[in-house]
Amino acid sequence: MTTQSTDSPGALMSVYLQQLKYLRDMLKKRTSSHELAEDALQETWLRLSKIETHAYEVHDHRAFITRVANNIAIDLLRKERRHHLACLSDEEILQAVADAAPTPETYAIDRDHLRQLVYALLQLPPKPRTALLLARCDLLTHHEIARRLDVSESMVARYLAQALRHCRDHFRTIS
Repeated sequence: MTTQSTDSPGALMSVYLQQLKYLRDMLKKRTSSHELAEDALQETWLRLSKIETHAYEVHDHRAFITRVANNIAIDLLRKERRHHLACLSDEEILQAVADAAPTPETYAIDRDHLRQLVYALLQLPPKPRTALLLARCDLLTHHEIARRLDVSESMVARYLAQALRHCRDHFRTIS
């Protein structure tokens, strides 16, 4: 097979057809995609058929065809990447339209847990209950809670430990 230019009008297309398997394999490796490789082969055929009519002088048909196919593959890969970056995945679409409201089941379970927590808190003595509510709901420090309850900070720590232990034990018994 010679790769030098010939004067016959179909010489470029003839070399293309002779090296079609080589081009297909090369483009599959280049693009890592059978579909993109086939698209590049088709586009190469179209470009070569247009070049044939303009009578360009090509000295090495094989190298020229390989270069054209590679350039087309690069363009297709770039286009594919841009398209991929512009598209949202199915997961992203579902997250965008997903309803953030809890399900009726979750709502019922959470409401039951809240009812159990209120019951556990009502069983506590007033100071440990107040200390826990001030710490968790009002986000007060031990020092601020101690001032409000007129006790030491170490006593606040004991109240909190007592209240948390009681709530933990209460939830262990109901589950």
